[in-house]
Amino acid sequence: MIVVSVQLHQSMDAVPAAVPALRGAIAGFLGEAGVGEPVLTSAKLAVSEAVTNAVMHAYVDAPRPGAVSVDARLDGDSLLVEVSDDGSGMTPRLDSPGLGVGLPLIAGSADTLDIDNSPRGGTVLRMSFLLRH
Repeated sequence: MIVVSVQLHQSMDAVPAAVPALRGAIAGFLGEAGVGEPVLTSAKLAVSEAVTNAVMHAYVDAPRPGAVSVDARLDGDSLLVEVSDDGSGMTPRLDSPGLGVGLPLIAGSADTLDIDNSPRGGTVLRMSFLLRH
């Protein structure tokens, strides 16, 4: 049984420790809501990759990292997840330390993926996952 009143909002500094912490937050949220496999694994992977992107890219020129936030809620037969930051936005980086597979992994894990600029600056990734296939 899926509980529909559960929502998640968690924000922390975009540092490497945020990746497992926010992955754990989405896992706990889904467990509390009664959401299991395969959505659990897909959402954890997508959140991990999105938060990793914020950690690695959002605040690259900032004197200290800003926040990365994860918001999630259940909406009918879907899990809606938003990962956002207030960083520099999506800009190309010739010096990128990543392999460039994060967004394709997210797109392959989620049923939908929208990427937008945040009104405050930064990037917003909106993902949805169908709870019933």
